[in-house]
Amino acid sequence: MRERVGTPELVPRKVTCTDRIPPLAHAATPPPPRLAAPGRSGHNGAFSLRASGPPLLLVPFALLLPLALLPVAVLPIVALPTALLPLQAPAPARAESAEPELRVLLRRAASLDVAPLGGGAQPLDEAGRTLLTLAPGQSLALAPSGAGIAVRRSGSGADLQLPASVAMLRLEPLEPSGAALLALGERRYRGSLVVRREGDQLLAVNHIGLEAYLPSVVGSEMPASWPLEALSAQAVAARTYALSQRRPAAAFDVKATVASQMYRGVEAETASTRAAVARTRSQVLLHDGSLIQAVFHSSSGGSTENSGEMWTRQLPYLVSVPDFDHSSPVSAWQLRFSPDQLRDLFQEIDGAQRIEVLAASSSGRIRRARVIGPRGSLDLSGAELRQRLGLRSTLVRFAFEQPGADGPAAEQPAADLPADSASGSITRATALAQLQPPPPLSFTGRLRAPILVASGRGFGHGVGMSQWGAYAMALRGSGYAEILRHYYRGAELRAWAQP
Repeated sequence: MRERVGTPELVPRKVTCTDRIPPLAHAATPPPPRLAAPGRSGHNGAFSLRASGPPLLLVPFALLLPLALLPVAVLPIVALPTALLPLQAPAPARAESAEPELRVLLRRAASLDVAPLGGGAQPLDEAGRTLLTLAPGQSLALAPSGAGIAVRRSGSGADLQLPASVAMLRLEPLEPSGAALLALGERRYRGSLVVRREGDQLLAVNHIGLEAYLPSVVGSEMPASWPLEALSAQAVAARTYALSQRRPAAAFDVKATVASQMYRGVEAETASTRAAVARTRSQVLLHDGSLIQAVFHSSSGGSTENSGEMWTRQLPYLVSVPDFDHSSPVSAWQLRFSPDQLRDLFQEIDGAQRIEVLAASSSGRIRRARVIGPRGSLDLSGAELRQRLGLRSTLVRFAFEQPGADGPAAEQPAADLPADSASGSITRATALAQLQPPPPLSFTGRLRAPILVASGRGFGHGVGMSQWGAYAMALRGSGYAEILRHYYRGAELRAWAQP
């Protein structure tokens, strides 16, 4: 989510890797799940992500169980209000003579090592002049030098110093076919590679056709073993998002991380992800004739969120809907923080003794909170609190428990907590924590500091398509058009026509 989405005031500047299906979820193939007993309904939220600075990219990845070890999902059978969304059957995709090209920032570093695979390559300057020729097996080491770029070819023993006026070069395979790849570090990429000087660093940007880019994105964002309909829904959402991000005047369009959408090169492609892209070729989601902001996340925790409650704009197609993410390994989670950790996290107030929710969304996600410590209080947005604590979402409640206790006194499970009023100043969890008996004395006669327990649901900002919800819908027989219709209300599925 990435600038992640084309409307700056809608989507945060960066979105954490925790917003999507964690990489460990790709490790194994899930067992065939059983469908749930009818009548089991999803929880619509009891418990935010308007990041103005770099939020969740820096949050550590959650260690999740491999999919093969996940418990069998209990999936609801809910009739979708199909009448609300006239999602039309897509027109047959036409063969485009010029496939849209996307520019993907792969890396920003002080030096780069690149090599052609499956044939030779030639670096070109900005005017298209060939600088040298790389034979198969040779590589280039690139580094800033002076005002330009220094180039060393493996085995040559000498540097090629580009003129100061040349601050970029383009590495093109000699045989631009499906077998011709470019290696950057440990990953392989299709298309060409543009290296640009920016200050004392180099930017490596992959120039690649949109349809060649997408199989890797789908395989990077979802386990390739998931049902084809879920993968196809991801392909359409990823294509729509990528097209909405093209910025001809900028050095690149999207990043290869969850700041935009994950892209791991050829290694993430599989037969199933290529099939999902091929069967949806050129299909995008439109609203009033324009590309939608096709944001998505890993798991909503029971219900998705209105875009206007997370960010500054409410878009008609990004509204709260019931989710079916009960099989998600992060449908419910809990984190604990020691007093020492809290002092490090809230140094301004020397720790945290109480956390009050000042404002919450209609689904219960924290929008503003007050952290009270020994030396004052600190008001934070939900996104800022999530970043500080490394939370998986802002659909969370807090309680304090004494060291060695089994859990917060009289506290309910997180999934059973009712939503707090958006104007309420104290949460149910906080109120219960305040009613606990005084903390016991240690052997030294000093009070033992309590442990903060964060009980939450879901993974990510909660707006748009839930990937685990798409998985559940595909398992029960929904096609990708129905999945998209559910999560992007009022959007139309159309074949993209190059402007």
